[in-house]
Amino acid sequence: MQHNSRPVISNQPGPHQDLARRVSRALSHPLRKPIAEHTQHSFALAVEWLAGRQAPLILDSGCGVGISTRQLAAQFPAHAVIGVDRSENRLGRDHGTLPDNALLVRADLVDFWRLAYQAGWAPEYHFLLYPNPYPKAGHLKMRWHGHAVLPTLLALGGRLELRSNWSLYVEEFALAVAQVTGQQAAVTEIAPKDDYLTPFEAKYARSGQALWRLCVDLERT
Repeated sequence: MQHNSRPVISNQPGPHQDLARRVSRALSHPLRKPIAEHTQHSFALAVEWLAGRQAPLILDSGCGVGISTRQLAAQFPAHAVIGVDRSENRLGRDHGTLPDNALLVRADLVDFWRLAYQAGWAPEYHFLLYPNPYPKAGHLKMRWHGHAVLPTLLALGGRLELRSNWSLYVEEFALAVAQVTGQQAAVTEIAPKDDYLTPFEAKYARSGQALWRLCVDLERT
């Protein structure tokens, strides 16, 4: 089978010159957008599911079709793994029965993270696997590190792992983490050996693209 996924192309030569200002604005102007009713409902179901398990939490944010959630549930059988994605279509695709320690939730992540923080959730691990890079310079505010929800995302704490096939996205995210928390995230290139966490990871790797991982241990604040 051929794999010819194209690498990310951007008009940015380096980290966005407006990144620090965007992060400062997110810190000084907390997000006050009303939380969507459908996400409130989904979060309530997740709370009920989690309450029935005496297990540390793993969040798989932007889980797509849920393959990564299944993989993480198998990798961490003593944890409760919640995969969150906004697309009903993606979540509804048949990739087999979910493990007992996994749950897939349809929700807007911006709202879900805020509800999780308000509820006192403190995930042990938090995965952000191959988020949309929004590579045009004008789309900085659509990247997670340029979004107003960034401080809430980081305040949830735990071991945060971000993966991307665009090194600049990971570099910018590390700069934003340092600005918000004062911590230096570890950034490394990875080369999975067929144990891919997501279909995107498999597609990019088999197309010969470099894959990047950011890891940082965050305190719950």
